[in-house]
Amino acid sequence: MTTAAATPLPLTGVPRTGLPPYAVVVGDPARAATVAAFLEDAKEVAYRREYRTFTGTWRGLPVVVSSHGVGASGALLLFQELAQAGVTHLIRLGTAGAIRRGIADGDLVIADAAVRDDGVTQQLIPAEYPAFAAPEAVLALQRTARAAGAPHHRGVVWTRAAFQPGFLPLPVEAYERAGIAAIEMELSALYVFAATRGLVAGGALVVDGANADELVDEEATGGYDPHRTVVADGVARGARITLDALRLLATDVPAQAG
Repeated sequence: MTTAAATPLPLTGVPRTGLPPYAVVVGDPARAATVAAFLEDAKEVAYRREYRTFTGTWRGLPVVVSSHGVGASGALLLFQELAQAGVTHLIRLGTAGAIRRGIADGDLVIADAAVRDDGVTQQLIPAEYPAFAAPEAVLALQRTARAAGAPHHRGVVWTRAAFQPGFLPLPVEAYERAGIAAIEMELSALYVFAATRGLVAGGALVVDGANADELVDEEATGGYDPHRTVVADGVARGARITLDALRLLATDVPAQAG
């Protein structure tokens, strides 16, 4: 007879109990495999739709690596089931388009907070509620990025539901003036979910192009292309930084800035 505990969770297929508390979440199922390749004893434990999940060990720390697909609505389902299965610390390793000047392709953006333009959290909690990272996660990521000698930036990011250009004018110039660092699609949902559930969340985003819809110089670059070597190298570097940050969080030693 199959017990309830042995039955996987319905949407992601992850085990109902027993996952390690520390997780890296990514968008692309292939990126989940890329990150899992850094782990010892990596094992794929579930793969349903866009949700691909591995467990393994990073420098002695048991971790989860799981993909959530594109967009905040589907990503939120993964966050919910990971938390149900025992995850308490989540860092999103994603990609983003740079908005702030001086941020180059392959650089890492460590997100202090996110603009809630994600299209789903507004249906869950009033818009005035902020989307913010756990400070200890931000400082852990900053510390491990510095230790790795990786080019990185801190700031607020813009989580936007629509990836393709739309019909309405966008507040790009206003966000540029406000110093928004980058644009991506899922992080504010993670931050809202984690804060309302008492979880620890952070975000490390690898820049894969220029900001928003009209900031790519198509004549010079051939258009948006996230598959370049500089991006792949940034993701590999970001994976190690993110895993090191989770290990730092697990030590319970305060991650001092600097």
